[in-house]
Amino acid sequence: MDLIANLSLGFGVAFTPINLLYAFVGCVLGTLIGVLPGIGPVATIAMLLPATYALPPVSALIMLAGIYYGAQYSGSTTAILVNLPGESSSVVTCIDGYQMARKGRAGPALAAAGLGSFFAGCVGTLILAAFAPPLTELAFKFGPAEYFALMVLGLIGAVVLASGSLLKAVAMIVLGLLLGLVGTDVNSGVARFSFDIPELTDGIGFVVIAMGVFRLRRNHQQPGTT
Repeated sequence: MDLIANLSLGFGVAFTPINLLYAFVGCVLGTLIGVLPGIGPVATIAMLLPATYALPPVSALIMLAGIYYGAQYSGSTTAILVNLPGESSSVVTCIDGYQMARKGRAGPALAAAGLGSFFAGCVGTLILAAFAPPLTELAFKFGPAEYFALMVLGLIGAVVLASGSLLKAVAMIVLGLLLGLVGTDVNSGVARFSFDIPELTDGIGFVVIAMGVFRLRRNHQQPGTT
């Protein structure tokens, strides 16, 4: 009952003309900026954060949420049209979306991505609202052993789900672990493998690696390109 009451209160506040306008503006701005490859939702919010300084707190949060969801969705646009993922969650969209665009079905692919983002966002928000309290209690019980077990399970799952050569799958996982070591250690704050380059202290972005790998794959498929 508390969930229904809280959702009713939230919808009552959000479904006002002024807040719906701010949500629409946030979605448009987030989509326009987030469509640029390499600029994800976090960077988009950081750039557009000053636009919310003069707004009331509730309207500012609603606009920031619109910016986040717009930027999260817009990464699929470049993935479908030019085979470049806008951010990490759009990498898989390149597999089928770009092939549909090459066959002249870019419109249906973009529509499917938009409808999928809308449905997943709505369902995900409801599930988060319903299961956030018990999941929070469970997260507080996690320690180093549980996090290590989760990481090992993820690596084993990556090997099991990989298609083709098992040796190549293991090699790519090891390469990913080595690249993930670059940056600043979360616990000690010590820079690892940065070689005194300030840009490497933040680590190597996943989008940068994904775009480079996609380019290498394209060059491999087209030996005459540079």
